Amino acid sequence: MIIFTKMLKIGIECENLEDAKSRWGVGHLVLNLLKEYATNPEYQKKVKLYLYFKSKIPSDVFLQNPIFVKKVLKLPFVNSFNLFYHIMMPLRAMLDRVDMIFFPSYNLPPLYFGKSIVMLTPDVYYEYKTGTLPFKYKLAYRLFSNWAAKKATKILAISEASKKELIKLYGVTADRIFVAKLGVSPKDRDKRQETSPYVLFVGQMFPRRRAAETLLAFKTITPDFPDMKFILIGKDKYNPPIIAELVKKINEELGGKRIIHHEYIESDAEVVDLYRNAKLFIYISSSEAFGLPPVEAASYGVPVVVKDCELNHELFGDAAFFVKNEYGIDGIADAIKDGLTNTEKRNYCLQKYKELTPKLNWRNFADNFFKACENY
Repeated sequence: MIIFTKMLKIGIECENLEDAKSRWGVGHLVLNLLKEYATNPEYQKKVKLYLYFKSKIPSDVFLQNPIFVKKVLKLPFVNSFNLFYHIMMPLRAMLDRVDMIFFPSYNLPPLYFGKSIVMLTPDVYYEYKTGTLPFKYKLAYRLFSNWAAKKATKILAISEASKKELIKLYGVTADRIFVAKLGVSPKDRDKRQETSPYVLFVGQMFPRRRAAETLLAFKTITPDFPDMKFILIGKDKYNPPIIAELVKKINEELGGKRIIHHEYIESDAEVVDLYRNAKLFIYISSSEAFGLPPVEAASYGVPVVVKDCELNHELFGDAAFFVKNEYGIDGIADAIKDGLTNTEKRNYCLQKYKELTPKLNWRNFADNFFKACENY
């Protein structure tokens, strides 16, 4: 239970909600935080949320609720993210006299002088150090994520493993970091069907998520699994893009459409069905602060193939098919084969997921978030 001594005014940067097709990662987190607030009268008695948008207020029904103070911050004929993020939002928040503002997008504007919570992940650090983003994005991450590490009142980490790495990479003291793990919603597993077998990947395809290596590993196992398909959902974030051409090439070599790639699926019900009915979920990322897609898959009772690392043992214990070397095609292929055929391990994973995934829920995330706001 959260106990507040006064009504807190908390601002939240919400530009990440404006495009429904881009609600991965940060947008998904903010969306679920706001949904929890909208359904919890106890939060509403103690906290007033000020939502700052760049261009428009999305049409989600729950956002029309008057419990939110919603503001669109733009100038006529100008649609600049930098102007919105670094000038207009800080000024508006200070004029609104918010007690604290939440910046979920890893950066703290230097012009904001009030109390702040900034979400940071090790991935941001690695992106500006060794990633493939354009220079202007690398520079922005370098400048403003480090500014957040130095000046934010509190840092949000989304796993214990991420917290440890942030301390090491950014030099943030442990007392300034709080952990709020991401959540999944309760799932109905009884509707699971496996009439057309496939393995699944969901997420934006950065090089560190090893989509290309996974595709090549899948190709090597197809002779042993002639009916198996591979469905991928997410945008190609390689620079330059490589996934469409690789999918085309492998399908031609296999003589059929064994791999299916969707950049985006509008129907939530269709995405749910794809999760629920997958034979195996594959997400062999070299670096994640949390990695929500495999947790989503586990919540549907789908065994997961993930990298053997501290984070994934934090999330799954030993209930996963682990890949030690995410660069090795043969090792990935072996883990996929094991995930498809090892009935005893598959059943073990399914039983463990019934214990693990209910603990990862958005109400716990919201509780941890608002407790951190109270204790600023």
